Amino acid sequence: MNLAEAIGLELNPNDKIAEFNVGDTVKAHLRIVETDPERNRTTERVQAFEGVCIRRRNAGPSSNFTLRRVSHGVGVERTFPIYSPRLEKVEVIRRGKVRRAKLYYLRQRSGKSARIKEPPRIKKT
Repeated sequence: MNLAEAIGLELNPNDKIAEFNVGDTVKAHLRIVETDPERNRTTERVQAFEGVCIRRRNAGPSSNFTLRRVSHGVGVERTFPIYSPRLEKVEVIRRGKVRRAKLYYLRQRSGKSARIKEPPRIKKT
């Protein structure tokens, strides 16, 4: 019996999260809460973060994935919890063909050497 079963926690998979793997280019939409101290109010907006999935950790309630992108010449990585209520949706932009479970080697690469191949397309007859 694991911890989730012990406390009676039900893991409901979010139907707005698409199936994706490491190496895929993914766009994650996250709900952001902004506060305005001058007007004493808060607003919510949805912010998208698009990048290559370099890591996926499937560990029950603490499952998460890490996206990496290069913005203005600086590498930016962001980790998202899969079961977070702030995660609006995850959509797959591009599939990637990789042979590793963790793509940490992309941190040392730039330009063409940091590209990930696409899997071959299957022709339907």
